[in-house]
Amino acid sequence: MGGFQGSSHRDYDIQRGVLSPRPTPYAATYLVFRVDDRAQGRELMRRAAASVTAAADSASPLGETWVSVAVTFHGLEALGVPRASLDTFAWEFRQGMAAGAKTLGDAGESDPAQWEAPLGTSDVHVVFAALAPDTARLEAALDRARLAHDQLPGVVAIWRQDCCALPTGTEHFGYLDGVSQPAVEGSGIGASNRLEVPLKAGEFVLGYRDEIGGIQTPQPEVLGRNGSYAVFRKLHQRVAEFRRYLRENATGPEDEELLAAKIMGRWRSGAPLALSPQHDAPDLGAGPQRHNTFLYGRDDPAGFITPSGCHIRRANPRDAAVAGEVRLHRMIRRGAVYGPPLPEGALEDDGADRGLMFAFIGAHLGRQFEFVQSQWMNDGVFFGGGSARDPVTGSHDGVTGFTVPRRPLRRRLSPLPRFVVTRGGEYCFLPGLRALRWLGGLQD
Repeated sequence: MGGFQGSSHRDYDIQRGVLSPRPTPYAATYLVFRVDDRAQGRELMRRAAASVTAAADSASPLGETWVSVAVTFHGLEALGVPRASLDTFAWEFRQGMAAGAKTLGDAGESDPAQWEAPLGTSDVHVVFAALAPDTARLEAALDRARLAHDQLPGVVAIWRQDCCALPTGTEHFGYLDGVSQPAVEGSGIGASNRLEVPLKAGEFVLGYRDEIGGIQTPQPEVLGRNGSYAVFRKLHQRVAEFRRYLRENATGPEDEELLAAKIMGRWRSGAPLALSPQHDAPDLGAGPQRHNTFLYGRDDPAGFITPSGCHIRRANPRDAAVAGEVRLHRMIRRGAVYGPPLPEGALEDDGADRGLMFAFIGAHLGRQFEFVQSQWMNDGVFFGGGSARDPVTGSHDGVTGFTVPRRPLRRRLSPLPRFVVTRGGEYCFLPGLRALRWLGGLQD
């Protein structure tokens, strides 16, 4: 079938964190575990199946609080999943994120050799993510998760990252985050862009038909169906350097905000340039049914309003004329900030670690996350921009600048430094609840 059909046991099998939008504000914690004892790892899966929140729980008191559990390829190996089954998973998942560093632009300071231990190593087996509207309810969710791994000495907690969504909904560079999400056919979740036709369920959940008619399901079906792939990345943000770059390239405060909008494609309030080209419109930015309903190809093909090389147009070119089929590269993106905000107006770094915990959900790691990262974010050929990279997250070398299309002369900004440094991450599999129980029941 193409999408989800009606109400079914599917809602009690898919993990809550796959398709459901997050509340704002919220607090979250990522916990990473290494499985040293196979039997205890399987017990962890059995317990996790009881503590993980299902999609159907959206109507329960736990609706805004949930725990998700993901397993890496090394984790599946540690649990003793048969080789014949492991070989049915996506090639990118089997290789792991660190192996794809060159494709992702993770070089220099972002090279896996520089990542925060133990990220990028074969020790990362299981990832718990707990999320709640506030820290009190987050602690309650963590207590539920703790029941899953307590008194299992063969399951070792090796990494933790606390993060949150700020009450403003912005990330550390000051932009409203999480504005644009694709609509999934049959999910019951409304589209953020009413001009976009919902995508087939198989673009995001394994076991369903995707946009090209295929069905991806790791085997056996009880393991693969209703699961998804998840990417998590810890991205350090150089906020002071970003602010200085805007200041040095602008003619004044108003021009500084315009440059910030041209680089992102949105004003910091979330209002898109496409709907408010000359000035910020906070009311528009705050309107979830308004701030994402626009197109490029129809209204701004040359990028005079929203530059073709800006961040949001690269991440989702919509109807713009680009090489490739845009609908095959859509992703569900989730972001949460970590670390304290840099004080307002500060232009010097204070030494604090701050950034974004980025999460991607989809069924096709290669043509979704890896394609967008390599072809759209770290290259410009797809829209005729040569080797230019994404001005916000691109792996810059301090040589290439950013060009703002403008009549009669385009505006060239100074060479871009690297504003975002990868501190680590991994490719994961988000099993359905039946699959968690199946993993828990494995026998040697």
